[in-house]
Amino acid sequence: MLRGTKVGLRARHADDIPVLMADLYDDVVAGSRAQAAPWRPIAADSKDNPLLVDDKAAAHVPFSVVELDGGALVGTAALWGIDNHHRSAHVGLGLMPHARGKGYGSDIVGALCHYGFVVRGLNRLQIETLADNTAMLRAAERNGFAREGVLRSSAWVLGEFLDEVLLGLLAADWRPATADRTAAAPES
Repeated sequence: MLRGTKVGLRARHADDIPVLMADLYDDVVAGSRAQAAPWRPIAADSKDNPLLVDDKAAAHVPFSVVELDGGALVGTAALWGIDNHHRSAHVGLGLMPHARGKGYGSDIVGALCHYGFVVRGLNRLQIETLADNTAMLRAAERNGFAREGVLRSSAWVLGEFLDEVLLGLLAADWRPATADRTAAAPES
C-alpha cells in the first residue's frame, strides 16, 4: 500500500467494485465530468465495467483509495496513459461524495507522484481537469504541478463544451511530502 498522511492507495478488491459503482460511477453528473466518454449505465458485474482491473494493461495502474484511520473505501486513483519510452503518465482520481472536502485529493495526488516518480522512474506527470474543478486544481498545485495551458471548449459535458486546464510536473521539480509512502513493516 502507498501511504499519504490521510489515505492509502491499494490494489482494487472485487468487493470494492459494487461500492464504487453505487457511490461513484452511478452519479451521472460526477461521472460525466470525470470521464472522457459519455456516461452510460453499466452493471457492476459487466465485463465492460470501467472499475475492473486488467492486470495486463501496463499503461493503466488503478488503485482503490482508503482512509488510513479505519480503512474505509473513499475513492479511486490511477496513473494512466503510462508511456515508458517518454517516461510520462497522466494522473486521475475520483472521490465518493462523503469523502470530498477533507483534503484527500492533495494526499492522493502526492501518493501518485511518489508512485510515478520514485517507484516507476517517470520524468513527467500530467493532469487534465475541467477549469471549474477547483478542488483538483488546488490538489495539483499543492503538489507542485504548474498550469501549462487551457484547452478551450475541449470537453463535452452534459450538453455544453467546457474548458480544461492542463497541468504538468517534472520529477526534477517535485518536492515530496514527508509521509511514509510505502506499507509499514509487519509487526511481529
